[in-house]
Amino acid sequence: MAAALRVHDLVRSPALQLRVLAGEAGLGRPVAWAHVSELEDPTPWLLGAELIMTTGIAVPRSAVRQRAYVERLHAAGVAALALSAHLHVPPLRQAFLAAAEERALPVLELPLQVPFIAVAQEVAAAAQADARKRLSAELQVFGALRWLAAEDLTAAELFRRLEGLSGYSLFLCTRHGSPLLPGVPVPGSRHAALLPDSPDPAPAVPGGYVLPVPAPGGPAGYLLALERRGGGAGRGARPAGLGVVQHIATVAALQLSMVRHERETLRRQGAETLAELVQEALDPQSARRHLSRLGFDARAPVLLAVVDGEGEGPPDDAAVVQALDGAAVPYLVLRRHEGLYVLLADSPPALDALAALPRIRAGVSRPFTAGGPLGVPRREACLALARARSAGRPLVTSGDCGDDTTDRWLHEDPSVLHALVDQVLGAALRYDTEHGGALVLSALTWLERDRSTEEAALALHIHPNTLLYRLRRFAALSGRNLSSTADLTEVWLALRAARSAGLLS
Repeated sequence: MAAALRVHDLVRSPALQLRVLAGEAGLGRPVAWAHVSELEDPTPWLLGAELIMTTGIAVPRSAVRQRAYVERLHAAGVAALALSAHLHVPPLRQAFLAAAEERALPVLELPLQVPFIAVAQEVAAAAQADARKRLSAELQVFGALRWLAAEDLTAAELFRRLEGLSGYSLFLCTRHGSPLLPGVPVPGSRHAALLPDSPDPAPAVPGGYVLPVPAPGGPAGYLLALERRGGGAGRGARPAGLGVVQHIATVAALQLSMVRHERETLRRQGAETLAELVQEALDPQSARRHLSRLGFDARAPVLLAVVDGEGEGPPDDAAVVQALDGAAVPYLVLRRHEGLYVLLADSPPALDALAALPRIRAGVSRPFTAGGPLGVPRREACLALARARSAGRPLVTSGDCGDDTTDRWLHEDPSVLHALVDQVLGAALRYDTEHGGALVLSALTWLERDRSTEEAALALHIHPNTLLYRLRRFAALSGRNLSSTADLTEVWLALRAARSAGLLS
């Protein structure tokens, strides 16, 4: 804790008339109290930062004992030693003065006409003034939440004010070193070693304090408070001590709780909005208004992702939310039976964050206008998710699925797909099953190769004439003319529906 009074303040006081005999390099030592002691070893009764005053009775006469006397005072954290001139002070040996110089322990001479009580009063008055400043700082820190409510301060603005009051540069981070509150800086690389390894660290660190920020389930992170150099008119208050830093850690915990509550409220509102969008219960204008309130730019494109767990398990919702928080883009999350629906801004960092999550599979739609219908993007995302599962990839976008986008226009109701397949392909599928044929596969291969008989026959490892025979047989069983655009379109959609429904390998 940095005290308001230092040894050089006493030396500069005209009323005290102190003269420096040795240890001038230590004049910056803080002084917390002044005490008279005529003991050769007063250290058992000292707390540190005391100015020890003596008439000289306490000072030994031999050089060896004088040096040991200085060493003991220094080890106890004494601020300075003041000797009353012309009373009982023995001759000061060179070893005494050298020990004081080596340890930068100021040795002062007090004129006989200046009583010890004058020094004690000076120190007590400074301590009292410092205590008032500390109390004022504590009260203002207690008032931080009142500012937050009355002035609608952000976390960054709140902590800038607390820095000015406390005399410390303030840093907040999670246990992994990432930001804890928006806008509040994290410790730089040169301060990383000051962060603790344990959840309940000792508070003192070189130049300040580090304290845990409490939260349910254990510390959410740490507050690092480092003394600000050159405190005063341009830099704010002197460092106010551990008590004030503890209050700031409590303010940080309360602010974090408020931020988390606000985020959770927005997530719930976002989930409700996304549910209404999925059900197409909102008109485009209302949808854009809802999304704008939730942080989306109505003019910017968005993506729809469907996220599922690897294997049979569901995805870790908390991990997905944390990853998207880190990407710093607006998003909505909705849990559905087929997976986790995520509406998010079209942002490479957000997709990278999703792809980096362990044990998930994700399918992502093509970009579309915010507030528009979700039927097609939802279908695209589900098809991309199926591709991610089959390819063993963490994330696949609709654009990665090739140029053929027919499937996204298919009906979502499986019963409709099965009806289409049965009406158009039913007879050919039954023939293949009963005779071990490949009429449907041949028709699909031919259409996938833009009706090139040579390429399709090569892919099927059959003669082109064999393929033409199969196509004629398929046309007869299905009742569709493959030279007719209308019939060919119906066949193509039925083939895609069969594959989408899992009726074709």
